[in-house]
Amino acid sequence: MMGILTLVFFTLLFLAVPVGHVLMIASGVAVTVSDFPPLMVVAQQMFAPTQSFPMLALPFFILAGSLMMSGELGRHLIGFATTLVQRYRGGLGSVTVMGSTVFGGVSGSAVADATALGSVLIPWQKKEGYPAAFTAANNASSSMIAVLIPPSIPLILYSLVSGESIGQLFFAGVLPGLMIATAFITVCYLSARMRNFPQHKSVFDWAAFWPLLGKALPALLLPVLILVLLRFGIATPTEVSVLATLYALAMGVFVYRDMTVKRFMSAVVSAGIATGVVMLVIMGSSVVGWLATYAQVPQTFAAWCVSTLQEPWLIILAMNGIMLLVGMFIDLPAAILLLGPIFVPLAQAIGLDTLQLGIMMVLNLSIGLFTPPVGTTLFISSTIAKVSIVKTTKEALPFYLAALTVLALFSYVPALTFR
Repeated sequence: MMGILTLVFFTLLFLAVPVGHVLMIASGVAVTVSDFPPLMVVAQQMFAPTQSFPMLALPFFILAGSLMMSGELGRHLIGFATTLVQRYRGGLGSVTVMGSTVFGGVSGSAVADATALGSVLIPWQKKEGYPAAFTAANNASSSMIAVLIPPSIPLILYSLVSGESIGQLFFAGVLPGLMIATAFITVCYLSARMRNFPQHKSVFDWAAFWPLLGKALPALLLPVLILVLLRFGIATPTEVSVLATLYALAMGVFVYRDMTVKRFMSAVVSAGIATGVVMLVIMGSSVVGWLATYAQVPQTFAAWCVSTLQEPWLIILAMNGIMLLVGMFIDLPAAILLLGPIFVPLAQAIGLDTLQLGIMMVLNLSIGLFTPPVGTTLFISSTIAKVSIVKTTKEALPFYLAALTVLALFSYVPALTFR
């Protein structure tokens, strides 16, 4: 049964069928040609995860991000990030990294981050004299920060398959997000120094900084409020997501005063479409995961790794290699939902904290967002910069090295993943 499922899955994936449909078709074919289980049970397994109360956090966090990102806030955040770093060597490139860090605390989506920031910053950086391929690579890679800084949609999905607390995952995601940002700013600095990129040598303007900070502060406070509410048990993740949506709506109505009925409806529709895409993947992967569990694939795989590789550091290295390979071909949400049920038992077998595994998995698979051949943010950024994928990929090599270094640290230094 699993052999047929795997064959159909990769065949359809090769034919560029959307992942959600691939999962459902592959599992349906596998069940049809086997004696067990009945299709009615498959339908029940498909809809079971959509009835979870914690899953309500998913659409509300997406809606909160849509409401915050679609107004004046984006301009204020970019202005704030620009004022902070543009005067340093490589500062114009670092604006993208800083922007991704602050935007990530609002959107939780790498694709939204790459699109919103790239459409504004890439043309500006090109005009200032930065190579088009470098601006695209910088934007494509920096967008991975958005899936680590709370509220992170991939971390919510990992919580679904692992049983880990969403609140603890959000807290654990802050440090790797900041470390990736620091590593990418270092790449921008070194690239600018070695290649003599243009530099703004203006003196820091405190008079301009404080008004920009005041306008950006409501957005900067959102991830802080989320973490405080979750850390002290004031609200559940679902309740926090609703409060975040109300907060975003209040900011648009009373602070920025740019909220209109048209913009609100557009944000609702956008969030609904994004939620529908993710839920389709969740439903399809739920059936595949259930069939894999029925066939004892996770247990067999864990036993094979432990008996063959034996050493935990080798098993962790193999897990990272598999995730890097899968991330090159499958979207981040689908990859988490597919690999989570397989790797969680393996992590438990070798004594690897499942919270640490979650950070490893999101870090690892987010690198796939800007890795060919199916790198989503790579294609978005290259299109905006009007440059080929090949040139962008070459410019992204230092960013790959920086991201892999941070990944190695979180894979082999458990103390960095704090509960």
